[in-house]
Amino acid sequence: MDVFSMNKAYCIGILFLIIGFFSSCSFTEASGTAFSEPSQLKFRKVQELYDFLTYSERRFPLVSAHRGGPEPGYPENAIETFEHSASKQPLIIECDVALSEDSILVMMHDDRLERTTSGRGLVQQKTLRALKQLYLKDNEGKLTHYRIPTLDEVLAWAKDKVILTLDVKKGVPFDLVIAAIRRQAAEAYSIVITYNATQALEVYRLAPDLMISVNVRQMDDLIRLNDYGIPDNRLIAFVGVREPDTALYQHLHRHGIMCILGTIGNLDKRAAARGDSLYKQWIDKGADILATDRPMAAGLQLARYRQAHR
Repeated sequence: MDVFSMNKAYCIGILFLIIGFFSSCSFTEASGTAFSEPSQLKFRKVQELYDFLTYSERRFPLVSAHRGGPEPGYPENAIETFEHSASKQPLIIECDVALSEDSILVMMHDDRLERTTSGRGLVQQKTLRALKQLYLKDNEGKLTHYRIPTLDEVLAWAKDKVILTLDVKKGVPFDLVIAAIRRQAAEAYSIVITYNATQALEVYRLAPDLMISVNVRQMDDLIRLNDYGIPDNRLIAFVGVREPDTALYQHLHRHGIMCILGTIGNLDKRAAARGDSLYKQWIDKGADILATDRPMAAGLQLARYRQAHR
């Protein structure tokens, strides 16, 4: 729903609901170079997720940990890595959903196993039993004791801890992912990633209650989504991996849509070279969520931003 089409009473009601949500939660804040306490994101109903992720001036900027926030000893797309990352700050976990030979949804970014596991070959040519015998490698190529999790295991773990954004890899049917979300009653903390309006429409038709992340690089992209009848409060806009024009942020915010800026790649490198305060500047310019390979560095800056804007 377009925010400007809401009547005044409804807008006031939504504002008080968001204020009440913030006041009832205890979020991590930063002190010096460390977080003062761990925190979790808990949503009982999907409406609470809609309200939390609807843009307002009282928004709560968040980090999205790309592939779960891998570090030395903690491989990407592993529950142990998710737990490690989420123990430090309120967090969105971005993770990748692949399909085994026997049609089980597992967490894996690559088509092949060599880079991230002790195995070889294509993921889609291995049964779940075979995949569960493998060990995961960290990003330095060192073997860990951690195993490949299933999507169901991740959804069960994430309850009352984090928000998940599920990157559905090519060839994985959306209906299988949605079925797993239903099995685990994970609607209140799951977002399905899509890459265009056609995919977003497919997910919306299959599950009109679920939140959807979709690429919005220009204003016409939102017009197409609106023409398809997808409500604004089901959408989060991924605006790309370079800074968009401020007008795009403003346009999306007028629709109540929060924006994910992908700092993965060049922007993360720029922050590492020029100073992590850039993460706060990107929030000031209009980003609401930072999808990053540096979740600790970005998270400390966002915690300080939240302290300054309470």
